[in-house]
Amino acid sequence: MTIARFAAALIALSLFAAAPAAKAADVICYNCPPQWADWASMLKAIKTDLGYDIPFDNKNSGQALSQLLAEKSNPVADIGYFGVNFGMKAKAQGVTQPYKPQHWNEVPAGLKDADGEWTAIHSGTLGLFVNVDALGGKPVPACWKDLLKPDYKGMVGYLDPPSAAVGYVGAVAVNLALGGSDADFSPAIGFFKALHGNDAIVPKQTSYARVVSGEIPILFDYDFNAYRAKYTEKGKFAFVIPCEGSVVFPYVVSLTKGAPNAEKAKKVIDYLLSDKGQAIWTNAYLRPARPIELPEAVKSKFLPDADYARAKSVDWAKMEAGQKAFTDRYLAEVR
Repeated sequence: MTIARFAAALIALSLFAAAPAAKAADVICYNCPPQWADWASMLKAIKTDLGYDIPFDNKNSGQALSQLLAEKSNPVADIGYFGVNFGMKAKAQGVTQPYKPQHWNEVPAGLKDADGEWTAIHSGTLGLFVNVDALGGKPVPACWKDLLKPDYKGMVGYLDPPSAAVGYVGAVAVNLALGGSDADFSPAIGFFKALHGNDAIVPKQTSYARVVSGEIPILFDYDFNAYRAKYTEKGKFAFVIPCEGSVVFPYVVSLTKGAPNAEKAKKVIDYLLSDKGQAIWTNAYLRPARPIELPEAVKSKFLPDADYARAKSVDWAKMEAGQKAFTDRYLAEVR
């Protein structure tokens, strides 16, 4: 090597060594995706008000729990965000720790773990998120059973029930609406068999963009995603609470056991339940966990109360207990 080349190499090495490292995240939250529940706006507000960087994370509830279990001996995440059934599983499998955030006492008893290992931050109502333009002139379906008609062949999607919380919530909603119970999932199994015969689409990940693009014209999803599309996207979108009925489902956060940044994570969880944090959720068409009235400007964009009367609160502890039996049947008989 010539002296000139050696000198150039030294300069390059010194520049590399002096280059600033990428800024590390202040808090890691598993399953905080920007296109779901408008986590994008929430994490931006946390950065503004608390100064913490929290990267987007596109896992679903099941994937987040699987990752927490894989890292149990060397935790990476500080916070887990789950559908309540997966929050219960996370506690049972020892990857969460107790934390009762500010305003914890204002969260109704059914929306929090008595020990503080999970606490609801908001809820959504399960129904049909419809890209009306993508229906090609067909009517917007009004009922679960409408989806089995040949008109909607290849048009209906639902997230994979064994993997995603919203997938299992959809199964519970259909099952109860069609006469099943937490001990009898036969109506849901029969429905999904028939839906697969109508070429159902079954993604594993959040599929908001696929509905907006028209790739999935009808998706089992929550009201907050459908309203977001209706009021912010180009095109015509609708939300339907099926005529047979549906369910309301809470989403929860947990402080992970052995969280590397536990003190910062606690402040983030406090923020999610603060007045400002709860207001941000309402702006994203979510029902806050604390008993806060929706602003009139937001409520006016929801379906009428008469429609929401068809959506019931259920005992999610019982539904969580029955999830394995449903999943086993679903895998054996449907998928």
